[in-house]
Amino acid sequence: MRILRLMPAMLTFVALSSLSSAAQNEGIPEAAWRRPMGQPLENAGGRKPAIAGMIDDGYWQGAPVGGFGAGTFSRSYRGNFERWHIKAGIHKYQNVPANQFSLFTKTEDGKTYAQALSTDTPKALSAWKWGYPVGAGEYASLYPRSWFAYRDSATPVEATVEQFSPVLPGNYKETSYPIAIYHWRLKNKGSQPVTASVMFTWTNMVGWFRDGLRDFSNSLNMQNTNVYRQAKLADGRMMKGIVFDRLRDGAVTEEWDGQFSIASVESPGVTVTYQTAFDPSGTGEEVWTPFRKTGELENLDVHFASSGEPIAGGIAVKVELKPGEEKIVPIVLSWDLPIIEFGAGRQWTRRYTDFFGRTGTNAWEIAKSGILHGDGWEQAIAGWQAKYVNDASKPAWYRGMLFNEMYIIADGGAVWGRELKSRSKAASTAAHAQNLDGQTFSFLECFDYPYYGTLDVLFYGSMPVIKFWPELDKISVNAFADTVDQENSTKYIWQWKTQEEKKPAFRQRKVKGSLPHDLGNPGEDPFAQVNQFSWQDTNRWKDLNTKFVLMVWRDFYLDGKKDTAFLRRNYPAAKKAMEYMVQFDTDGDGMIENEGYPDQTYDTWVTRGESAYSGGLYLAALKAMHAMAQQVGDAPAAADYEARFKKGQQSYIKKLWNGSYFNYDIGSPYHDNVMADQLAGQWYAHLSGLGDIVPREMRIAALKKIYALNVMNFDGGNAGALNGMGADGSVLTANEQIGEVWTGTTFALAGEMLAEGLREEGFQTAKGIYHVVYEDKGYWFRTPEAWDSTKMYRASMYMRPAAIWSMEMVNAPAPSAPPGK
Repeated sequence: MRILRLMPAMLTFVALSSLSSAAQNEGIPEAAWRRPMGQPLENAGGRKPAIAGMIDDGYWQGAPVGGFGAGTFSRSYRGNFERWHIKAGIHKYQNVPANQFSLFTKTEDGKTYAQALSTDTPKALSAWKWGYPVGAGEYASLYPRSWFAYRDSATPVEATVEQFSPVLPGNYKETSYPIAIYHWRLKNKGSQPVTASVMFTWTNMVGWFRDGLRDFSNSLNMQNTNVYRQAKLADGRMMKGIVFDRLRDGAVTEEWDGQFSIASVESPGVTVTYQTAFDPSGTGEEVWTPFRKTGELENLDVHFASSGEPIAGGIAVKVELKPGEEKIVPIVLSWDLPIIEFGAGRQWTRRYTDFFGRTGTNAWEIAKSGILHGDGWEQAIAGWQAKYVNDASKPAWYRGMLFNEMYIIADGGAVWGRELKSRSKAASTAAHAQNLDGQTFSFLECFDYPYYGTLDVLFYGSMPVIKFWPELDKISVNAFADTVDQENSTKYIWQWKTQEEKKPAFRQRKVKGSLPHDLGNPGEDPFAQVNQFSWQDTNRWKDLNTKFVLMVWRDFYLDGKKDTAFLRRNYPAAKKAMEYMVQFDTDGDGMIENEGYPDQTYDTWVTRGESAYSGGLYLAALKAMHAMAQQVGDAPAAADYEARFKKGQQSYIKKLWNGSYFNYDIGSPYHDNVMADQLAGQWYAHLSGLGDIVPREMRIAALKKIYALNVMNFDGGNAGALNGMGADGSVLTANEQIGEVWTGTTFALAGEMLAEGLREEGFQTAKGIYHVVYEDKGYWFRTPEAWDSTKMYRASMYMRPAAIWSMEMVNAPAPSAPPGK
């Protein structure tokens, strides 16, 4: 790949040029977010009490590993592998103690050190030395890279592991790989030679991802077997490791079936030893005793198949270090679980199978790719990030947050692959590997609201996808385009009750011409049965069709306006989507009206009549249709959309502008509220070159009003932008969402501020989100949709916060001076 050849040359000069000496020594960029190893958080946040049953795994989270659509898992900053998103659409959270790194050192005078690198002390594996000292080192993250820097004074060796998966911009191959690379940097800080060894143990988890439970209480451990493997590489090194497999006939046919593998390389001065099987529920003495004495395992290749009991295995990589010497040791973890299956039984094959086949028996080959190419991947990621993380014109907290909020693309239940039409083919064709035809790509709104590609949220959360993987975002947009003509007459209960109507109401699942709320639920049949959301009648929502239109234009515009085939494919659907909206202009003034229930993304906040949010999006969509019509040569339509925009803009301003901001709407009890997201249409117009939706002097006045009331008048500007404020600056509590901060819409607001040249206001607004997430409440790597005035959250691991990338993408004026730190 071209990026892998070009990036390494610039890494030494660019990626290290602005780092402090300490950060350079550790290989950790200054912009990375850091946390003392295993240190508890004081005054930590928790689940919002009003939402029973929402996921709350605590603040220990770390960045995930795993490519897009490959399944992901993460190791907490206390050192435990405990968050598992392997089964598509399902969140599991449980520490697996035998999945662990351990460190051994021995000095020339015979002093030894052996320590499992977790600050916890689990009940299992009691023979192991647990309880790594809290605070003896730090965790750092700049997704897709993260680091554990171990600095225990009891050993002269400083050990730092960098973990990553090959998530690379513009890359549609390696970015899909089910692999985690762990590069161990071992440095002897003492005055005498030291032997150092890293042990990596892993449990055979084949059969553990069969159900929707949030733990492993229903794990299957039948016919599992661990096998030692070795292979001589072309450069003479010997790759050694363990494949965690099971007995089966032929290729994998079930989604829970496949392989895991761990491996390293043996070379002069580096020794790899192994033990293929031990009891992870026992004392663990059979592996710990030889490791704590010598730093080696006993090279035991035990052959048996499990009959209900779990089994684990491990490798140990040993090096000799002279005083002051540093060596880097690679360890790779891979998995091959090629099939995705949802509740209705439909199966899909993951994208990486286009390159490794779909038999489910290729974990070793995947691991080998990491051994051979891991260095290049690491350098390519660093080179990609350098442009952003070394930009001193922007605050360091922001530069790190940009990448750390990108975790959700992989970790949010992502699906990337193709429907499995036939089980007879053992591998995909070469043609499939060369393009994305027939593929599906999507990720969840969140695990608490498990809907794929939720359109009103994807509108915000897809920013890094269109910026760095535009072909993947186009897959999502194409999928929504294909739904416009679909009709599903099945009736479902409309769960939300209006203020006037208390009886159960029913709604049609999907009306022709309307865009669906989502592409389906993993418990049902996503991508085939769309619009599973039954909270409200989304067929009459006022922001779905317009957001779809804006995303079509955005994807075309931001990808260089060169993919005319994409535009022509989606233009007819966009026209139908806009014609569907005409019915909501009931008084013929050119502006749509909301219908007295929460008929847009703020789905508990009633809107009636013309409104700032829905109306602004409608105007922006008319602008986008005008631009699209011009591009495809549809002159009559272009003229019509231009006239409709002018008429609608006049009505919008006349009915909603009050001299300092746009009123929330004209007919609800909230009509004069100051809405933080009132300029969402203008924000998208700035992103996609559409120009003015409303005059600039109005935008500046509105933004300053929002900044004064919604941002600075709420917790002193340290918590983001409150969705709605009273015209007098009072905090409102009339409904759940008016009194919430939404993380993703706050980033959109910050992006609009930057686009208008309000840099100080923009960064201060966004910094409030950083403060709550990374400093105050411990919401890192589970950034929620919202929090209330007490900063208790709702809906963690949410899609919308990825909108932070819009702050990089708006057409902002050149900076006159760096903003405050």
